[in-house]
Formats: sequence, C-alpha cells, structure tokens
Amino acid sequence: MEAVTVRKSILSGLIDCPPSKSYTHRAIVVSSLAEGKSLITNPLRSRDTNATLLACKMLGVDINDRPNQIMISGRKGFEPPNDIINVENSGTTLRFLTPMSALVKKGYTVITGDKSIRRRPMNPMIQALGKVGVECYSTRLNGFAPILVKGGGIRGGTTTLSGAISSQFLSGLLISGIYAKSDLEIEIEGRQVSRPYIDSTIAIMKEFGISIKSSEYRFFSVKEGRYKSTSFNVPGDFSAAALLLSAGAMLADELIVSGLDFSLPQGDSRIVEFLERLGARIRKDVGRGRVSVSRCESFEGGEFDLSDTPDLLPAISILSLKSRKPIKVIGISHARFKETDRPGIIASELSKLGLEIKMKNDELLLNKTGELKRACLDAHDDHRLFMSFVIAAMLTDGSVIRGADSVDVSYPKFLVELKKIGGNIEPYK
Repeated sequence: MEAVTVRKSILSGLIDCPPSKSYTHRAIVVSSLAEGKSLITNPLRSRDTNATLLACKMLGVDINDRPNQIMISGRKGFEPPNDIINVENSGTTLRFLTPMSALVKKGYTVITGDKSIRRRPMNPMIQALGKVGVECYSTRLNGFAPILVKGGGIRGGTTTLSGAISSQFLSGLLISGIYAKSDLEIEIEGRQVSRPYIDSTIAIMKEFGISIKSSEYRFFSVKEGRYKSTSFNVPGDFSAAALLLSAGAMLADELIVSGLDFSLPQGDSRIVEFLERLGARIRKDVGRGRVSVSRCESFEGGEFDLSDTPDLLPAISILSLKSRKPIKVIGISHARFKETDRPGIIASELSKLGLEIKMKNDELLLNKTGELKRACLDAHDDHRLFMSFVIAAMLTDGSVIRGADSVDVSYPKFLVELKKIGGNIEPYK
C-alpha cells in the first residue's frame, strides 16, 4: 500500500504505545558488546530495529530471537562479516555499527544502506575515529555511505567531534569506546544537538554496568571497562506517543496513551509540556504510565525550541492547523539531516492544506489563515512525516497521503491502531 485516503475523524479510546525504537537499538548493540547472555524484553519490531539485529548477527553475535524478547550472547571482539552490512533506512544502525566495526579482530567491514542513508552525513564520525587510531573511509570520498572500516580495535586517546548534526555519532563512540585500548576522551565542538538521546545512551550503558563521566555535554570521558550482561525491558516510545497525543489534542473525545515509562530519559516526553503550553486538555499519570488528552477547539500558539527534540517537529507542526495564533519552531537545522529534509517538506506539504509557512535555516513559522483545504500530501517515504500528515488529514474533507510503506521503520501498526480508535482511513484507489 503506497497511499491512503483520510477523511474527517473523531478519535476515542486507548492505545498502548509501541516500544521505544531508540532504546531497542541501544539495548541490542550494548547486549552484543556484553560478554554473557542478556535478555531484552518488549523490543520494538520494525524495519530499523531489524536492521540492527541483522548487523550485529553479521559481526558474529549469537542472537536468539523469540516472541516479545531477544536473547543475545555478546562478545568483546567481532568477526569480519561475510557480506556488506545493509542498514536499509536506519541512520542509528549506520552510526552505531561504524565504531563497532572497528572492534572486528582483523579484516574490513563495509556498511551501506538505502538512498536516504547514502545522503546522511558521516564525516564527523569518520574524522573522530581517525583521531583515535581507526582507519575509516567513505568509499566515494564524499563523507557518505558506503563506509569502509578496518578492524583491529580503537586505540583510544583524545578526539574531537562536531555536535551540530546528530547525537548518534557521540552515542556510537561512547557505546563502543569502552573497549578502546586506552581511555577515550571526547571533546564536542559547538553545541551538541539532541542532548536527551545522549542521556538515553548513558542511562542504558549504566544498566549494563558502565558509567560515563561528562561535563555539560562538552567533554566525555570513557574509561576502559566491560559491560555486564543483564536483562532490560524496553520502555514505550515517546516519539510515537508525541504523534498520538497530538492527534488526541486535535481530534479526540478522549485518547489515553499507555505503556509509558517516565523513569528513563526520553527527550520527546516534553510533548506533554508543549501541549500544556498550547492549552491542550492533558493529564499525566506517572504511576500507571498513562497520558490522556482531549481535543481542544483551538491552541494558543507560541515558540518551541526543538534543538534537543528534533523528532517532535512533525507533531508540533501539525498542531498549527488548530492554532489561533502562529506556532514558531526554532533550533531545527539538524532536522534537515534526518531521513529527509523535514523542515523543507513540512513547509511545502502543509502549505497545501492552507497554512501560511515561512522558513529560515533554523526555524519555521506556521500560521493558519483560513479554512483547511483537502490535498494530496507526499511524505517522501519518511515515516514520521507520513504519520503526522495522516493525523493532519483527519481535519479535512478528504486527503490523500503518500508514503504509507514507510511506517514499518518505526511503528508498523500505526494505521491499524489509528483505525481502531476512529481513524477514517482506507487504501487509496
């Protein structure tokens, strides 16, 4: 199914939030580095997380994949894969597997992915690894995948890393850096974006017995250590919950999102705060791991800094469709390096619904000026844009949304779950 037709909808009911994609990636990778058997329960099953599982298997990790759990027998050193590692559409897999591949005992690893992945910047990682003794190259010498990594280990020492594009570079270095041959010191150049994802990485490393020293997201110290195998339960995904809660605030008599864990760091949990600022009717029950929300006739507008939470950009943007005042989002330049140029596509596609949108390099100003129009919106095979556009289309008399096949990247049951609670969605004919 390449496209869907979406019509006006009223939502009501309960949705159990899917497991966190980012924590599933991290749990698989850290378990693969922890000698002994680790058990991951409640993992997300998606195209992206499957890419990480397969990549780790190709490095020689023993993985026993069972219903709703994964048993991983990790190892400190890896075998060279017998084929090219294809991460498909997963930037997290690309950026985590690159430093992991340096831990191959002897030989080379080639990592590539789909067309989108081959446009995702890798120079910060390549340069940072080079300073700590890892031979790592872009095969086309343009800073993009395919990436070639020579095994033999990470020497250690001091390196610098740009923080302007993604937190995934730093997370990858931290996760594999504990097996460097000497202590690893990382200095961040510029401001580190998406800081809560660094917090998530440090939190899961702690679950596996490793502590990281850091100073104001500027300096990170990685001491030689060893992961301890353990059990880890993947929490619900606030990135997915953000879209569901936005849908509830726009369209629901009452929508309850369950399965959320407020104890582990997830930057996108700020959606609750942002919705409150907009004037949404929202209630949080930390003990039960639930958030409930009901539709609001109109929002208050305001300015939102997404430098730490770029995945909230689609959710916040569609809320402007019911806002009586403009919504301004800032700190979004790094969102141009996601699966797509998200700010650019949001500007071009949501304007078709009747929004007035002004875009600068690091900000979007979205203003509803009249009645919403029906339209054909193209998500450009970006899963988060597709999901947000579907929600937006529920305010129209009937719109077509292209890019349905992309949802299996992070939330394969999205359309099914939305239809269960009242979403008027059908395959486009």
